[in-house]
Amino acid sequence: MAKDYFAHETAVIDKGCVIGQGTRIWHFSHIMSGCTIGENCNLGQNVVVSPKVVLGNNVKVQNNVSIYTGVICEDDVFLGPSMVFTNVINPRSAVNRRGHYAQTIVKRGATIGANATIVCGHNIGEYAFVGAGAVVTREVLPYALVIGNPARQIGWMSEYGHRLHFDEDNIAICPESHEKYKLENNQVFKIS
Repeated sequence: MAKDYFAHETAVIDKGCVIGQGTRIWHFSHIMSGCTIGENCNLGQNVVVSPKVVLGNNVKVQNNVSIYTGVICEDDVFLGPSMVFTNVINPRSAVNRRGHYAQTIVKRGATIGANATIVCGHNIGEYAFVGAGAVVTREVLPYALVIGNPARQIGWMSEYGHRLHFDEDNIAICPESHEKYKLENNQVFKIS
């Protein structure tokens, strides 16, 4: 049976994984059994996808990212170069915590910048934007912009990845898409 995805000849694809049509897997990547990768994803060089990981459709994974058991990325997620997921909150070499993995969900359209670290068990909201090098130690709200160590929220982002500036009526307009957003009760909503 012909495969519907591309894998570079140096990539290792274990039996028992599901890979969607149009997905591309590049040099020296390892896709482990039991994971699910959606359609039209792009996995850069030296990417590891562990068992039971789920990647939705159109997920972009840049070079040198390891996605460990417990991570779920919904559609249209961007994982920047060398960003890090953890999956055990208190790892010790001499203590086996295999099977005690905390779940982390990265919601639709979220971006995680280069060299950021996501401490396990903290979800990233829809269209949130985690800045390069940030260390996420708590939940990130939908559309939130977070930076620093530990990550702190400094603003809001549009679905097109632009910083939102709200007027006196708590309305902001994305400069690229011209879509409108409303800030209400510390939550952002796209409005028509």
